[in-house]
Amino acid sequence: MKKWFLICAASLGLSSCATPETRIKNALTDAGLSEPVSACMAERMVDRLSLLQLNKLRGLQTLKQTDGQKMSIEQFVKSTKSLQDPEILGVVTSSGVICAIKAG
Repeated sequence: MKKWFLICAASLGLSSCATPETRIKNALTDAGLSEPVSACMAERMVDRLSLLQLNKLRGLQTLKQTDGQKMSIEQFVKSTKSLQDPEILGVVTSSGVICAIKAG
């Protein structure tokens, strides 16, 4: 019985670990982007940016819309400029355009 408990506890612990893609998707959604666009952009960005750059992007979740409205890709790209990283800006811009077209 004790062995079974340890196996269950270990598997629950592993299932709660979020991948970088999941964390970025959640941060983009929290920032106000729609769920489909956030998922698409996160998938593209984890393949193109370093972990350091992804962590910088996660910090943008504090730019959440105060009126409860969804943030547009254009607004998110503008906020990404504040990170002063041309590579992040390029990946966010291209991912945003591609994902907006896919989701639209």
